Amino acid sequence: MRDLISNEEAFRDSIATVTKEGKRKWISPRKPSGKFYNARTILSIFLIAFLFAAPLIKINGHPFIILNVLERKFIIFGIPFGTHDLHLFALSMIAFIVSIFLFTVVYGRIFCGWICPQTIFMEMVFRKIEYLIEGDANKQRALNNSPWNGGKFFKKSLKQIIFFIISFVISNLFLSYIIGVDELQKYISHSPSEHFGTFIAVLIFSGVFYFVFSYFREQACVLVCPYGRLQGVMLDPNSIVIHYDYKRGEPRGKIKKDSVQNSGDCIDCSMCVDVCPTGIDIRNGTQLECVNCTACIDACDAVMEKVKRPKGLIRYASKNEIESGKRSVFTPRAIGYTAVLILLTGLISFMLLNRSKVELSILRTPGLLFQEQTGNKISNIYDLKIVNKSFDELPAELSLQNIKGEIKLIGNELVVEPQGVTEAKFLVILSKDQIKNLKTKLSIAVTSNGKVLDIINTSFLGKANRK
Repeated sequence: MRDLISNEEAFRDSIATVTKEGKRKWISPRKPSGKFYNARTILSIFLIAFLFAAPLIKINGHPFIILNVLERKFIIFGIPFGTHDLHLFALSMIAFIVSIFLFTVVYGRIFCGWICPQTIFMEMVFRKIEYLIEGDANKQRALNNSPWNGGKFFKKSLKQIIFFIISFVISNLFLSYIIGVDELQKYISHSPSEHFGTFIAVLIFSGVFYFVFSYFREQACVLVCPYGRLQGVMLDPNSIVIHYDYKRGEPRGKIKKDSVQNSGDCIDCSMCVDVCPTGIDIRNGTQLECVNCTACIDACDAVMEKVKRPKGLIRYASKNEIESGKRSVFTPRAIGYTAVLILLTGLISFMLLNRSKVELSILRTPGLLFQEQTGNKISNIYDLKIVNKSFDELPAELSLQNIKGEIKLIGNELVVEPQGVTEAKFLVILSKDQIKNLKTKLSIAVTSNGKVLDIINTSFLGKANRK
């Protein structure tokens, strides 16, 4: 089978981070620079600042973001959500997946290169520390190949210690999104033995982050992340990804003085390969390992500027654009995903704008007939359910609106905890003189602190009083 594959496609038989013997090939990319790298740095600073600042932000004394999966309590942008908002969560997840499909179809793995936390922390935090301590790629390789001495031991130890400290900070940061920054401060101020389980969990996650960023690195994007494989079935010839303009660049050739050049613009300097964090050669075409980090674009543009040739030999482009010179973004597939995303976003926005802080339901208890009461009266039993979506405690009272009668609550007074759900039963007692039909319409008002929350219409089952 391999004999049938051309040499040009042979690179697809293996990944750049593994040798022919199946061993790990350690990638030491050169330090990138350029306009795209600067733009990514600015965006990364903003995203990291938001990530660290969000748990500290409070609105009316409540956290800006809480993602408490264990207790199924969520606060997103100051709005509390719970299990009663499962439909909103499901719609939001569908919209998120559709948006991923849309951006992948149009722009490939732009999420991976610009927004993914793995890429941001790896390239903008851990890699920068590595460059600061060990130097650029050549110095790193020289240090790795040199015998152990005091200088090498100091640099390696310092780097690993800093890596673990940052991993520990990241673990605590994610914990603050679950339990809240106030609770995290209590944990930090107390002895680890008082919260031993949580402390062990933080250490385990710190170890996982440390392993990923100090050793596993680009393998997380190449071997673990399913998104890289997803893009293989999502991309089409009109998808705008990082492309090498082979029509302009081929045939490749070194620049030679005092000689006629019949080659293309690519001078075969391999700078695009040297800066790639996953070790691929983008000139071979779109590959699973490419995370659209733009390092190769900056490197190639810098070389083109030096040799006084037009920039953009490697650029954001589609396959059809390279071949025909025309860009087509709004393909039928992209338009379809866009339409679905707009509909979902509109539906979610409408539901959020019309989302009430309280949900009420009153139903006559099924399977029960009316009950005879003293004083020529009869009663029905009703089930009440109150969902409190707010941050405040909610006392509730019931009253009849359209008919004279009595309501008796079975159990304690109605007080719903913040973001809680309360279920109760109560009796509606009416005089037989008021019963004219088998079913009598009832309007029951639910009030809290003098404010009517809702008026529920139901029915009262009773034997008509016949004279």
